[in-house]
Amino acid sequence: MADVVTPASTPAPAGSDPDAPWWRSAVFYQVYPRSFADSNGDGVGDLRGVRNRLDYLRELGIDALWLCPVMRSPMADGGYDVSDPRDIDPLFGDLATMDELIAAAHERGIKVTMDMVPNHTSERHAWFTAALAAAPGSPERERYIFRDGRGPDGTEPPNNWPSVFGGPAWTRITEPDGSPGQWYLHIFAPEQPDLNWINPEVLADFEQTMRFWLDRGVDGFRIDVAHGMAKPDGLPDMANVDTRMLSHDDDDPRFNNPAVHEIHRQLRKVLDEYPDAVSIGEVWVDDNIRFGEYVRPDELHLAFNFRLVDTAFDATEIRAAVDNSIEAVAGVGASPTWTLSNHDIEREVTRYGGGAVGTARARAMILLELALPGTVFVYNGSELGLPNVDDLPDEVLQDPAWERSGHTERGRDGCRVPLPWSGQAPAFGFTTGRPWLPIPPQWADLTAEVQSGAAGSTLTLYRQAIELRRARAEFAGGGLDWQDGPAGSLALRRPGGLTCVLNATADPMALPAGEVLLSSAPLVDGLLPPDAAAWLV
Repeated sequence: MADVVTPASTPAPAGSDPDAPWWRSAVFYQVYPRSFADSNGDGVGDLRGVRNRLDYLRELGIDALWLCPVMRSPMADGGYDVSDPRDIDPLFGDLATMDELIAAAHERGIKVTMDMVPNHTSERHAWFTAALAAAPGSPERERYIFRDGRGPDGTEPPNNWPSVFGGPAWTRITEPDGSPGQWYLHIFAPEQPDLNWINPEVLADFEQTMRFWLDRGVDGFRIDVAHGMAKPDGLPDMANVDTRMLSHDDDDPRFNNPAVHEIHRQLRKVLDEYPDAVSIGEVWVDDNIRFGEYVRPDELHLAFNFRLVDTAFDATEIRAAVDNSIEAVAGVGASPTWTLSNHDIEREVTRYGGGAVGTARARAMILLELALPGTVFVYNGSELGLPNVDDLPDEVLQDPAWERSGHTERGRDGCRVPLPWSGQAPAFGFTTGRPWLPIPPQWADLTAEVQSGAAGSTLTLYRQAIELRRARAEFAGGGLDWQDGPAGSLALRRPGGLTCVLNATADPMALPAGEVLLSSAPLVDGLLPPDAAAWLV
């Protein structure tokens, strides 16, 4: 008998339930702006480049954009070190360019969401400059987390917390009189001092920033490190110090402290003033009960669940990840979210084995993902089947983890290489200049131009799948039933009548009865090949 997994809410395809919020079943497309499209030849993607490619995105069929940070920043961490949250960095354009992009996207029926960074600012933010010039205990320093050091003359950090990017999470400053001074907390790079969210000034300023962008027509925000912000009383030492980049542990005192939920409740009140706006949290929390707390009705609308990202191409593991992701939000009536990659994570083609095998599996997984109830996030370039670039020359690496780790962690640049658009040689239409990261010459066969005209290309598969998901009634309804099938395979059925079959075995397999809507690889004598998926009705 089939197992049944039914969430408390019932997300449905776009247009099938006029009363459902638009984001409950939306397909979001994540744009990493510096790597998407360059309009002025400086080698770095920009907002006008995004605007110039909106018709490509409309043809892809996505419902919304998620723009990684484009606010004013010294770019110590790719824009996640924000010096002015209510302005556009000249690297990407200006406020007028942003306004034009929002308007042009809306004309095409595409929503626009943008990254917000509440946990920290840039060291060059006016507030932090003022804090360095002020005295210990001053109102200026109370906006951040300054502490006296431990040990003789305060020469040791206030606690043993490591930075996510390597080294200690504390940096000692020189006081205005030239003497060794206090330490400030930075969970990430030293250029990213953590804000003190106990201070009401911090909340008030962030609320002002949210309204600034919402009033300009932005449709919502992706909240960076949404499980951060709140720090535990007394800032106790960590029992188990894990210095691996992007490691996460539910017992890590740097993150997921209970006070963070009141912060999200306050931010939700602002969003509720804009009825169609959405908030999406980056939440690295494993425990399902604690994860679900972030998407209670008065907190975030959505939260990223990274179970599929952490899952190998294995039927048992994939099924467990899907069940877990649905269960994590079922108790609070929220929508599940699905993603296979982003700007922090190795691309799925490489994760699944690389080459032809990795590509086949990535194609299969996007059909599985789009068959699931809830909200889907596609990272730019996934629709082209791009792999990670793991052989970038050392001298071009820009991720702060590279320097902070003493050149032992190469960081995330390999998944941030610019997109290939057209032509037979780098920079493949991305720029008329020199790309900020080199594009592999072998990507000539992966350009959007080549794939747009190819019936079996990955880009064509994405376009067809997203269109079917939007148009077909079989995708309606929440929840899913697992169907019986051969060992090493998966079969799920949606209430509307869609069946999705994934063959993670080494052998071709027979499909259940029904009409094949779409398959990630051609059927062979009516059989689904290994490393492939199919939709049936």
